[in-house]
Order: sequence, then structure tokens, then C-alpha cells
Amino acid sequence: MLQCAAGSKLVGITGNGSHKVVEVLKYPWCNSHLRKAGTQIENIEEDFRDGLKLMLLLEVISGERLAKPERGKMRVHKISNVNKALDFIAGKGVKLVSIGAEEIVDGNAKMTLGMIWTIILRFAIQDISVEETSAKEGLLLWCQRKTAPYKNVNIQNFHISWKDGLGFCALIHRHRPELIDYGKLRKDDPMTNLNTAFDVAEKYLDIPKMLDAEDIVGTARPDEKAIMTYVSSFYHAFSGAQKAETAANRICKVLAVNQENEQLMEDYEKLASDLLEWIRRTIPWLENRMPENTMQAMQQKLEDFRDYRRLHKPPKVQEKCQLEINFNTLQTKLRLSNRPAFMPSEGKMVSDINNGWGNLEGAEKGYEEWLLNEIRRLERLDHLAEKFRQKAAIHEAWTEGKEKMLQKHDFETASLSEIKALLKKHEAFESDLAAHQDRVEQIAAIAQELNELDYYDSPSVNARCQRICDQWDALGALTQKRSEALQRTEKLLETIDQLYLEFAKRAAPFNNWMEGAMEDLQDTFIVHTIEEIQGLSTAHEQFKATLPDADKERQAILGIHNEIAKIVQTYHVNMAGTNPYTTINPQEVNAKWDKVRQLVPQRDQALIEEHARQQNNERLRRQFANQANVIGPWIQTKMEEIGRISMEMHGTLEDQLTHLRQYEKSIVNYKPKIDQLEGDHQLIQEALIFDNKHTNYTMEHIRVGWEQLLTTIARTINEIENQVLTRDAKGITQEQLNEYRASFNHFDRKRSGIMDAEDFKTCLISVGYNLGENEFSRIMSIVDPNRMGIVTFQGFIDFMSRETTDTDTADQVTASFKVLAGDKNYILADELLRELPPDQAEYCMARMAPYTGPDAVPGALDYMSFSTALYGESDL
Repeated sequence: MLQCAAGSKLVGITGNGSHKVVEVLKYPWCNSHLRKAGTQIENIEEDFRDGLKLMLLLEVISGERLAKPERGKMRVHKISNVNKALDFIAGKGVKLVSIGAEEIVDGNAKMTLGMIWTIILRFAIQDISVEETSAKEGLLLWCQRKTAPYKNVNIQNFHISWKDGLGFCALIHRHRPELIDYGKLRKDDPMTNLNTAFDVAEKYLDIPKMLDAEDIVGTARPDEKAIMTYVSSFYHAFSGAQKAETAANRICKVLAVNQENEQLMEDYEKLASDLLEWIRRTIPWLENRMPENTMQAMQQKLEDFRDYRRLHKPPKVQEKCQLEINFNTLQTKLRLSNRPAFMPSEGKMVSDINNGWGNLEGAEKGYEEWLLNEIRRLERLDHLAEKFRQKAAIHEAWTEGKEKMLQKHDFETASLSEIKALLKKHEAFESDLAAHQDRVEQIAAIAQELNELDYYDSPSVNARCQRICDQWDALGALTQKRSEALQRTEKLLETIDQLYLEFAKRAAPFNNWMEGAMEDLQDTFIVHTIEEIQGLSTAHEQFKATLPDADKERQAILGIHNEIAKIVQTYHVNMAGTNPYTTINPQEVNAKWDKVRQLVPQRDQALIEEHARQQNNERLRRQFANQANVIGPWIQTKMEEIGRISMEMHGTLEDQLTHLRQYEKSIVNYKPKIDQLEGDHQLIQEALIFDNKHTNYTMEHIRVGWEQLLTTIARTINEIENQVLTRDAKGITQEQLNEYRASFNHFDRKRSGIMDAEDFKTCLISVGYNLGENEFSRIMSIVDPNRMGIVTFQGFIDFMSRETTDTDTADQVTASFKVLAGDKNYILADELLRELPPDQAEYCMARMAPYTGPDAVPGALDYMSFSTALYGESDL
């Protein structure tokens, strides 16, 4: 199967159950190394007998100097030289079973070939290592990976997998594609494939022909050791390319991490900018306190605010929560990849977001309070304005014609009886005028209150009030003037009709009482509680209890008029039509009395309806309170339970994560109860209910608690996920995590999930750190990059495990670039494009500065400063 340099075929040997090793294989392999020393062997049994070439071979393949050989020709000299070679082999950890110097010196072919195979195993194959495998397994794994992309190549062993020759061709093409046109090779032509590979390897790769194509094709199972020896020559020939590939993989890994981190930073900046912009645009809207003139307009503002709470704010709450999660995840990835902590742009820190959010919620709370106060104010204004219009209309109706009446000079031509009647009539008018003084003062007081409450139609109210006051002053002046005139004439008057006078005196207050009763019965009312409406109902019942006495007074007044009519009829008195002392007549008294009796049941119905409305409001209060008194404590309990879960150490991190996610699901499933409470709250606001004595919880309390609960569970899950990332990246065991957690909990004296600087320092001292101020400041800059004066559990386990973590460093990346650059101090764009994926090669070229060293060439790039910048030690 194999052919030596002289072209002769030699029989292989077997020993101790090993596979056949063909003698011919040893000649090319040995000579390929001996030629480096300017010699070779012709006969393996004879040429190694004196030990000289054997020692020279070991020096070439090991790169080490052996002991000085003996130059004598005697047998003892030869045995000494061979023993020196065998001692050197044994010193490399190789056990030589049944191989002694005498056998080699005597030219024992079997022992000589066994020794050569042992040398090949030790120096050509044993040092091969791929992913912590070694020797045969490592060499096989290397072949499988290099030939994986090639069609019709399936390397599973070192015998039949190589019979068709495509495996050898694939190895050459993978590393030197210009040497073989792999696409023209055929699986059914193994002779051509094998000879092509052997010829190319010998001519271009300096790998001697150790195998014979005809023997490989003609043998059912080619010799495994022969194939391994020959394939190991390819491994060593391409080891330089392997190092370049490893270096490229390391750079790709580092660049991929850097690109991913940069994308996360850009995403954080954009999300933070958008959220801050939304807060900036929303706060002025919430701080706008421009009142509306009508209740309808203010109700629309309240509805817009509800839409903001229900539709616009919840997505922003989720964005804020996601922003914090992204920030924590990015910081964790940066720590795990040994990168500096991420510092957002000025004004975009998480604390800035929280400050802006706090300002937003402050403005939101103030805006809601202002809306409710404005609605109350407008409701009060509408009530006062209606009351003003009613009282003004009654007063204006009463004053109509009074000025004209007071300006009459009828007393100048009246008889004595008429004068006396006019005087009494005027006295009755003065009594009536005094009774209306309270109404005028009430009108002025209502107008003043409307002005103080900034009523939108205050100008027209003020104008009407001013007209009433001016008219009232005119009436007072005219009344005084007519009174003086009548008093001057009174001396001329002698008689007066006492009955008319008594009628007038009793009818006037009774008339005022009826007008007041009608005014009160028609007066609008506004109440907010059952107690208030019950008070109005009680007052109304008390009023109805006075009606029998009032009816008796009415009958007495009508009796006076009837007596007057009887006297007139009996004595034929000429009355000239009407009572001279009053404008009130029995018909008017009866009409007003009938009006009062008609208004009483209407008032009854209004009070009943209002009572029913207040009962419904009370039901809404209790309905809201019953739910709020359950939901509020439930939220508080869940917050405490989440805190306990994050502090306890039950199960693995995955168990805790599963438990928290199930917990999060149960919390999310509670959302319909929150929505139901929102619906009840909306019914309460629509009913204009402003207080609730049955609960201390407001909808704002529930909303804030709910949002904090969702944020807390999401943040806790994110912390556990980051702990999983840290554990997996740094190889921390569950027992170590439990120990870290126990230490952290012991020094977390406030049970808040964080340690302050003093507690953390005490913890470090307890585990054996000898800390000065400078050393402790350095450690705090690692675990607290944001300089908040606290240490989270994530930062604690990062610090405790960072010393044992195998992470890429700037020096390692620099060394990898140096391999790609062929040991130059700079690298060219073509070398980057050849060794790295296109996108990462472009990434490097865009960021590498031109190399300016003394050995610079056109297009040279400085990879050293670039590698250092990746780890934050200088500017990129």
C-alpha cells in the first residue's frame, strides 16, 4: 500500500494487538524531518543502529538539544546513544514497552518500527488538541470541521472515510483553494482524487508521499495509523491557518458583542428620548389651568383626562418599565463582557426619567384636583346664577309700577278720608318695602359671590344688580318724600277705616309669607349626602306642619274683608273701589294660597327624587368601597410577597424565575378587577360624587399601587434573568449563588434588597478583605458605576465572581489582530476582509485610525488603539 523512496514494497509489522503499521510510511516521515538537518535514511533497520540519526531526528522534531552523542564505532557506544534517545522519549511521558537499546542496535525491524510509531504518536499526533480533546479524537474532530461544507465528504474514522480521496482534496481546498479545482472531482474516480491530493501536497505543501493510491483503493480497510500519520502532516502544515481562524473567531466574537451593545445603547437613547419628549409635551397640558365657562365644557375636559388615564398613559408606563429593564440588561451584558458601564446622554439617565415621571404624576394629580374643583365651582355658580335670576325676577315684578305710584299727587285733591286712606296705604307700603329689604340684600350678596367665584356672565349680573340697587335707592327716596307729604296732610284727615287698616296690616305679612313660601318651594337645592337631603325633608315637613295655622290666618284675613263688605253693604258706604291701605285683595290672597298648596306636592316629589338619587350615590360609594377595600390590601400583600421571594433562596434561579412568572401571570389575571373598579369609579365621577366615607382608598391610590406592582414584578424577573446571565457566563454554581444570597441578606439590615456603602464594606471585611479607603473606592466604582451609594445583589455577585471569570481582554484582542496581520504592527483592509465577515470587517475599518508608526505603508490601520478602545481604555 505504501511506497518508500527506493520504490520497494516492505511488509508491515504488528505487535500487542495494534493495527498494522507499514514500514514504508516511516521513511518519508523520518526523511521529511531529517532533511531539515541535511541528512536522511536509506535503511530503517541499519541507519538507526548507531543512535546518531535517531538522536538527530528527536532534536529536529522536538526543537530541543539532547545529550552529546558518542562518536565511537563500538557496540557500547551505539547502545549509549540509543539509550540517550530512549531516555529522552521516556522523559516526554512515553512508556516504551518491550523496546530496549539492544534490539535497536541489533537492527530488530519490529522494535525499530514500533519505536518510530511511538515517536510519531508523541510528537506528530499527541499534541493535537481541538476543543479540549486530544490526539486521535482531536485530529478527527479537526478533519470533520474542515471538511463539513464539502459535498460527498463524511469523515468518521481514519480508514474507509478516506478511500475515495475527496477528504484529502477537501482539506487542501479548504486552506489553499487555488491549488485544487474541487468542483471537477468525482466520487467515482478515487485514483485521480488520491493522486491529485498526494501530488499537490508534495509539490506545494512540502508533505512527502507517504501513501500509495492503488493500495488504498485496493484495500477494504486502509491502515488507520498510516492515514493518521499522513493526515497529521496536513494538520501541522495548516496550523498557521488554524491560528488565524481562531484569532478571527475571537475578533468576531468581540465585535459581535460590541455591535450588540451599541445597538442596545442606541435603542435605550431613542426610547428615553421619546418618553421624555412625551412627558415634556404632556406636562404643559396637565398644567393648563384655563377654566371653561360652562359645565359641559368642563365635563369634556374631564372626559379627555379619563381618556389620557385609560388610553394614553398605560402604554407609556409599559415603555418606562421596559426602559429600566433594557438599561439593567445592557449594564449586565457590559459587565459580563468586561466593558465599561453605559452612561446615557445628559438628561437621559434612569433617574432623569424617574424625575420626569414624578413631575408628570404631580401635574396629573394637580390637574385632576383642579378639574373636580372647577366642576364644583361651576355647579355652585349655576345654582347661584339661577337663584339670582329668580330673586331678581320676583323683586322686579314687585317693584314694577312702584316708582310711578310713589310719584302720584293724588293726595292733593283727595278728601279727608281719602287722605287718611292714602297715609295708611303708604304706611303699609313702607312695611312692605322693609320686608323686601332682605331680598335686595340677598340679591346683592349673590351677585358679590358670583363675582368672587369668577362667574363668566358677571357683567350682566352686575348690571342687573346695579339697576335693582339704584331702583331700590330711588324707591327709598320716593317713599321718604311721599311719607313727608302725607304727614303734612295728615292733620287734615280725621277718620280712617280700621277694618281696611287691619286687613292691610295682616294681609301684607301674610302675603309676604306666601311669597316667601312660594319662593322657598320653587328654590333649587344641591346636596351631596343622604343626611343633607334628610335635613331638607325634615325642614319641609316642619313647613307643612305650619299650613293649618296659616290657613286659619288666611280665613281671618278674608273674614276682615267680608266684614268690610258687610259694613259697606249695610251702611252703603262709597268705597271708590279698592282698599286704600293695600293693593292686596282677597282674590290675590286666595290665588297665592292655592299656588302654595299646589307647590307643596311638587316639592314633595322633588325631595323624593333627590332622596332616591342620594341613595343611588350611597350605593355607588359602598360598591366602590367594597372592591377598593379588597384590592388595596391585595396589592400591598402582593408587593410584600414579591419582596420576600426576591430575598429568599428557595430552589434554583430557574425555579425562582418560573415561580415569579407564574406569579406575574396571576397578577395580570387580576387586571379585570382593576378595570371593574375603574368602571365603578367612572360611575361615581359621572354622578358627581366627591367623597366616600366608606374607604380610605381612592382610585389614584389603586392605580399607583397597581402600576408599582406591575413594575416591581417585571423588575424582579429582570433581576433574576440577569443573575442567570451572570451565573451562566461566569460558571457560578447554585451553591455559590445561595452563599452569595445568604451573605447579602445577612448584611442587608433594612431588608430592602440593597446594601448601603457601610454595610457592603462590613460584608467585604467579614470575608477577608483588608480594605483601605482607596481600595474600597475602587471596588465601589465597579459595583456602583452610577455612583448612587448603594449595592444591588446583581452588582454584589458580579464583584464576588469577576476574579474567577475567563473574559476577553484588550491584550487578547490585540494579540488576535496581530496574528491576522502576520505579526505586523498594523493591518491592511484586504487582510480584514479576508479573515472577518464583511459587516464586521467594515465595522473595524470604519473605526480604526490610520497607522503612523515608522514601518507604516499606504492603507495601514492601527489595530492596537482600536482593541484598547473596545474596552473603554481610550477613545475609539
